[in-house]
Amino acid sequence: MAQNKSLLSASLANKSVVDRVVDQITAAIISGELKPGDKIPTEVELCESFEVGRNSVREAIKVLASFGVLYIKRSEGTFVSDQFHHRMLEPMLYGLILQKDSATEIMELRQVFDTGIIQVAVEKASPEALEQMKSALADLEREILCKDASPEKTLEADIAFHNAVIRSTNNILISNIAGYIDRITIPSRVRTMQKILASGKQSDFIDLHKRIVEVIENRQAERIAQTVKDHYQFWRLEASPKKQQKK
Repeated sequence: MAQNKSLLSASLANKSVVDRVVDQITAAIISGELKPGDKIPTEVELCESFEVGRNSVREAIKVLASFGVLYIKRSEGTFVSDQFHHRMLEPMLYGLILQKDSATEIMELRQVFDTGIIQVAVEKASPEALEQMKSALADLEREILCKDASPEKTLEADIAFHNAVIRSTNNILISNIAGYIDRITIPSRVRTMQKILASGKQSDFIDLHKRIVEVIENRQAERIAQTVKDHYQFWRLEASPKKQQKK
């Protein structure tokens, strides 16, 4: 039977070196070969294991340190981070932003993520969390129905409502990732809010949010998918206007 080979002792010769070193160290962390707080092998040891030059290893470590995956202690060595850093998600964020014609894909990502968030909220939301949601919903309703409602302020209130839903999951990973997804959706959501205010469909918008609270409060998991799909009806028109015009 073949013996399992360490991910930190695999030759990377003849490959895109810096990226491959980054991938290999990351894979070692994901697999558990390197654990949070562990000191990684020295540059010399990694050079020998990977069969690559020292400059490539050093550059890969800099990349991982810049993402917050590793941190360097002078005179002690390089260690695996033992806590979450927001910059760990920056590469994914930039990748999504730079993707051509990504508006629909970003919306679909957010829709899938929201469906999961509400599923967890249905299972875990406490009475206190539900009160926070209702308070945020009242603020959103007040903001969108006021005479001089602005898309930006209404969106802020909308984000506050969804953050209340996210907090009800009591899951720090969900909160952190949701924050990044929020950042890349803001431009199209501002445009969506402009259209809602211009069309006079503020009450419909609020009703969609009320349904989310009802689903969570009544623990109606079977209604989640349709509720989220309906919730995205305004944004869907903004994200894929060309598709809608062809119909």
